[in-house]
Order: sequence, then structure tokens, then C-alpha cells
Amino acid sequence: MTDSSLPPRRDSLTDDLLWRGLVQDSTDPDELRDLLDGGTAPFYVGFDPTAPSLHVGHLMQVLTARRLQLAGHRPLLLVGGATGQIGDPKESAERTLNSPEVVAGWVDRIREQLSPFVSYTGENAAQLVNNLDWTAELSVVEFLRDVGKHFPVNRMLAREVVKARLETGISFTEFSYQLLQANDFFELHRRHGCRLQFGGSDQWGNITAGVDYIRRRGAGPVQAFTTPLVTKADGTKFGKTEGGSIWLDPAMTSPYAFYQFWVNVDDRDVDRYLRFFSFRPREELEELAKATAERPAARLAQRALAEELTTLVHGEREMAQAVAASQALFGRGSLEELSLATLRAALTEAGLAQLDELPDVAGLLRDSGLVPSLKEARRVIAEGGAYVNNNRVTEVDARVPESDLLHGRYLVLRRGKRSFAGVELRR
Repeated sequence: MTDSSLPPRRDSLTDDLLWRGLVQDSTDPDELRDLLDGGTAPFYVGFDPTAPSLHVGHLMQVLTARRLQLAGHRPLLLVGGATGQIGDPKESAERTLNSPEVVAGWVDRIREQLSPFVSYTGENAAQLVNNLDWTAELSVVEFLRDVGKHFPVNRMLAREVVKARLETGISFTEFSYQLLQANDFFELHRRHGCRLQFGGSDQWGNITAGVDYIRRRGAGPVQAFTTPLVTKADGTKFGKTEGGSIWLDPAMTSPYAFYQFWVNVDDRDVDRYLRFFSFRPREELEELAKATAERPAARLAQRALAEELTTLVHGEREMAQAVAASQALFGRGSLEELSLATLRAALTEAGLAQLDELPDVAGLLRDSGLVPSLKEARRVIAEGGAYVNNNRVTEVDARVPESDLLHGRYLVLRRGKRSFAGVELRR
């Protein structure tokens, strides 16, 4: 336990970012420290609208922006209405270009999603910006003369992602992306006094191109850093499940599924994720890591992470519903108190069988996939391992009246303590 006679640690912003492992590369470590710890500085981080929602992979940048604002710096959150129409080059193949109308719709949705994470009032009020505002007015000649002439092609060809595409081919459209992003930094520096950019480690080449471009234009100085790539210990991609990406939009990933994603984080990853994503102080995270190591089965760190992030992204009410559902589905709470949206989301995650009529309980167990056959279902019932809506069923030919349906259409089936599934009666 922490010695209560000692004062709490008062790390600077830079010290805190370094302890959390949030700085991978930086243009000048000493200058960056002076900027971060020396007062208020406008900074920017960008988000390209390549989908109708942000996903958990974006949380590293979103929450780092929140940290910087809480420390007194001013966020410029850029949503790329221009760069989103081009696409940063991928190592594998050319991106599919979306129409300007689709990109514009995604810009509006993502700008709205970013709003809860920062404050738009006060001396360091955040501002949402769109690079289409200054890019759309550029003619081709102006772009080539004023921007393009400052970029040596040999440096652009040296970028890893470009080198990976030289044999298979890369269009001039994607090749020019670096110029557009660099110009964003210059325009934000010129218009808003922006002195800092950060982004993911895969953006290092684009970011340093912007720093160099500002210098070549006789402006600056400016600084930049990157955050590390978020990985998973088992080698699978962070933010992905069997059902696909974990989105921040509740219509695309339910708050319950979002909560479960964090609860199910691997023990090998959870301490690192807490440092990346949690706003708990260092002392509390260290105590939590120690308690989790002593009682790994309790998943204390995972639950703390899930509750904090679900509250931050979806609000306290949805977090409470997700917690209630995770308990009620295993018999430790009331199913009747779950909202229709939460119950359906939870059962969809577990497996939801849709039926036109209700068979007996043995048939329900089979049709839901909890057992492979009616014979096995009857054995489970006879041994006392079958539950409907958390009520044990002991008669092998028992039936469930429609009056027991939750919200008039759902049943929660459980085999033993840990295996559950849902049934929906079509209406």
C-alpha cells in the first residue's frame, strides 16, 4: 500500500505522458518538454472520415488530446473533409475513394462524436476544424507552386509505406497525401498559432513532413510527437473481435458490447491499456495493478477500465446498464430491470435464436445452441443445470408460458454457471 505520510506524486505533463508510454517519437525531446510543461499551446490531432464512426483504435488520440487540454493546452481537432477524400496510403493496396457527399456526412458524424471528450469553453477551449475549409479553395497551380515545391521527391519516396507500394503501384493521389497533411499543420499554425501536432506512430513521416514544411516556409518553430501503436499480446489486432471493429457509435457497437470488449481484455494487456486510456492517477493505477496480480480471477483492472471508458464514451446510465446486464445474465441480478436495448444487445452478443413459436425447455436449449441435441438437453435439465430467466428448470418436459417473455419477446437460457444464450419469439 502507498505510505499515506508521503505526499502524492506531482508529475509534470511530460513525465505523466512518458510514464504512461504515450510518447514514442518526438522531434526534439527537450523542446517538447518545454512546450508541454511551459503553459498553454494550441495543438492539433487529425481524424480522417474513412467510416461513419470512430472506433476504439482512435481512443489513443482522442484521450491524449483530452489529457493535453486538462493540462492547459488548447485542442484543434481536425476532421479531414479534404484528406478523407484522398486517403493515407496503405501498404497493401490503393484505397477505395468515397464520394464527397459520403465523406461530408461522415465528417459531421465524427465531429459530433468528438464533442464529449473535450471542453469548448474556457481559455483553452477546444475547436473543431475541417481541412476542406482551406484546401477546397486551392487551385492545382497554387498547390503545386506554394506547397509542392517544398517537398523533395526523394524524401517522399523514402517513406516506408511508399516504398512498400512502388512495385505494385501507387497513384499520385495517395502519393500526394503527405503534402495535404503537411499543409494542414502549416495552415493551423498560420490561422490559430498551432505549435504542436501529435498522431499515431504510423503518421510519423507525415507529421515530420509538416514540421519541415513549416520551417521551409519561414515559420515556426513547431514540435511533434507520436503515440505508440496499440497491440494485443495474442497477436490479434487491437479493437477487433469476431464481430468486427468496436465502434464508438452505439448504433454500430452497443454500449454492452463496448463494455464487454474491455472486460475481456487479456491479463497481459490490461496494465498497459490502463496507462494508455485511464485518467486515474499513477498511484491508483499502480495499486490496481498490484491488486490484480494478487487476484487475477477477480479481473479488477479489466472492470475498472471497462467502467471508466464506457462511462466516458456512452455515459453513466449506459455503463450502469452494461454492468447490470453482465451480472443479471449470470444470475446475479434482475433481468427484468434491463432495458430492451441492453437486453437485446447482450443476447445478440451471446447468440440469439429467433423462433416462430416456443418449444419445450429442452427444445429451447437445443435451438439456442447451448446443447447439440434434445437428449443432451433433457440430461442437463435432469441434472439441475438448466435455467430460464435465471430460474432453474427441473422437469424434462417443462414449457415456458409466453407471460415469462422479457419485454414480451425474449428468454435468457443458461446452462450451468457460465454458458448462456437468448431466444427471441418473432412477433
